[in-house]
Amino acid sequence: MAEITASLVKELREKTGAGMMDCKKALVETAGDIEEAIDFLRKNGLAAAAKKSGRVASEGLVGAATKGNAGALVEVNAETDFVARNNDFQAFVSTVAGIMLDQVNSIEEAMNAPFPGTERTVGEQLTHNIATIGENMSLRRGEKLTVENGAVVSYIHNALTGGLGKIGVLVAIESSGDTAALEQLGKQIAMHVAAARPEALSVDDISPEALERERNVLIEQARASGKPDNIIEKMVEGRLRKYYEEVALLEQTFVIDNETKVSKVVENTAKEIGTPVKISGFVRYELGEGIEKSEADFAAEVAATLNT
Repeated sequence: MAEITASLVKELREKTGAGMMDCKKALVETAGDIEEAIDFLRKNGLAAAAKKSGRVASEGLVGAATKGNAGALVEVNAETDFVARNNDFQAFVSTVAGIMLDQVNSIEEAMNAPFPGTERTVGEQLTHNIATIGENMSLRRGEKLTVENGAVVSYIHNALTGGLGKIGVLVAIESSGDTAALEQLGKQIAMHVAAARPEALSVDDISPEALERERNVLIEQARASGKPDNIIEKMVEGRLRKYYEEVALLEQTFVIDNETKVSKVVENTAKEIGTPVKISGFVRYELGEGIEKSEADFAAEVAATLNT
């Protein structure tokens, strides 16, 4: 039997696009014969995934999982909304969210975690799904929030099924107060985050680069008015306060009553339950945001498919 070297695995991976562990297994099964290993991967539907890897995957699902003081959010993409309604795909997203919650702290760790009920890792199971379902897919991102005392609450907007949808939010609340009250507050804040799209938790959390960019734009706009520098400075500071109210969660107006600041809502809850309450973090995922979607001509796409 030929030695299964790293270079041999690399060569097979380049020829088939299959995962590294799948390539190693194929070489072991075929005593290191590259051509037989290619056939092995093809028979198991793993080489086919490489042909789909260039397709844009901007549909799919956002999945959430929470348990007490911890929560996880993941986004798994596919090419079409049809696949998002596939039971196997939904089960995969839910499982990955659970793995993020219970076993790992990053999406990179999740990719290498064992996938329940199989001998594959999550990454290898994803490759298997690509071959089985017939669309390109990607485990795009994932994040986990935890608090020492308090609750992490999730919200899925227009949920397709439990914990799965196209917009997902996690909110972490630190407090030793009544859990039911914290979860109610968390759910309301999460719904607000889904609607209002804050970019930072507080003014202090706005990135210096974003703040500097906004300040420069406001200065140029103010200068166009022809006002003296001391007036321009006051104009810019006033407009920056408006900017803070747009992008910082705690400065935003609560969407549920459209009049109270979010920071005041948190303060009111703290008074009601008789103990300090603090929002320590949030995550908002919207399916496909930032992915450049293909605008290919449908007729040309059909023709290309027929010619493959």
